[in-house]
Amino acid sequence: MKKKDLKFGTKEWAPHNFNFMNGCSNDCVYCYAKEMSIRFKRKTPDTWKEEEKVSLKGKSFNKKEGNIMFPSSHDITPGNINLALDLMEKLINSGNTLLVVTKPHFSCIKAIINKFETKTDNIFFRFTIGSSQNTVLHLWEPNAPSFNERFSSLKLAYDKGFSTSISCEPLLDNKFDILYQIIEPYVTDSIWIGKMNMASRRVKINTNSTFPIEKIEELTNWQCDKNIIELYVKYNNNLKIKWKESIKKVAIENGLL
Repeated sequence: MKKKDLKFGTKEWAPHNFNFMNGCSNDCVYCYAKEMSIRFKRKTPDTWKEEEKVSLKGKSFNKKEGNIMFPSSHDITPGNINLALDLMEKLINSGNTLLVVTKPHFSCIKAIINKFETKTDNIFFRFTIGSSQNTVLHLWEPNAPSFNERFSSLKLAYDKGFSTSISCEPLLDNKFDILYQIIEPYVTDSIWIGKMNMASRRVKINTNSTFPIEKIEELTNWQCDKNIIELYVKYNNNLKIKWKESIKKVAIENGLL
């Protein structure tokens, strides 16, 4: 495989996406959508956490070939769950399959499962969990749910017969082994691992340079090529583990892929 052949970002997961909000209350400091919104002056570092409905005029709900990532540039939160349920219903009624990607609020996942309990063939859950440590999650994802809430959401979806997968992109610490042991029994599909992309630039823009630089440097050091190669070699034969392009690039450069 060559680096130029790698798919990037959301296209690794689904050919389509569906978004319905501008802003996200999670306010993750590494968020690419927040950076883009700041660059194009749609939001500021302080206003990104204020969720605003976007116009859906002319938006197609027709059947698409391939999965639809729902959503890709914000999250499903208690503040928008009712709208999310309505939109999901329209998409599913057209025969679509949704890859629901979220840092899961338990109340939101429970609402989705209650409404679509018979639609296990139309909804695949992918829960973002980059660490099992609440202090780490709160540092990088200040308003997102705790680890326990995310883990409870994972177990609920698993128990109700839905396809479950995990996104560890970005991986937020050097303790993946611990996280893996906790979540793996409840994952029916895959666990995706990726580095934090453009960490220094993105975090500085998103936080107005108020985020502790030593934490960015610490994470960058953890995700050096040597450590990534060790992680890759250890887990590459694990059928549940999938690598995002940031990891694949390191593997290619070092003759492992």
